[in-house]
Amino acid sequence: MGVLMLAGTFNLMEIVKAQESFFSWYVFKQPLGFLIFSICGIAETNRAPFDLPEAETELVAGYHTEYSSMKFGMFFMAEYAHMLNVSAIVTTLFLGGWQGPLLPPVVWFLLKVSIFLFGYIWLRATLPRFRYD
Repeated sequence: MGVLMLAGTFNLMEIVKAQESFFSWYVFKQPLGFLIFSICGIAETNRAPFDLPEAETELVAGYHTEYSSMKFGMFFMAEYAHMLNVSAIVTTLFLGGWQGPLLPPVVWFLLKVSIFLFGYIWLRATLPRFRYD
């Protein structure tokens, strides 16, 4: 909500245009909002440490044990597509979207999304998974 109040619009193009220079990115103007939005995005995608409903390590592969082949693959593709979607939204709202010097806008957008996706994977690899008991 804070990003929308700063930009004064719901239009994503206008939100990105409002973040023209590096220091006008909303991650600098609202670091607490960025942190809360990022944590909620990780929780929404059921990634560690918010993956208790899946219980992957306690039940071979969690609720995925019932599926095989294409259905199994589609569940994991959907999980990673959700991560990609959250990363793109964070990039658009807080990291200046596709704006940046020298490189084409598509490269900047993909670079920022990739950095956020790296953070997802890094959290999964570093944080321990807590058991229910």
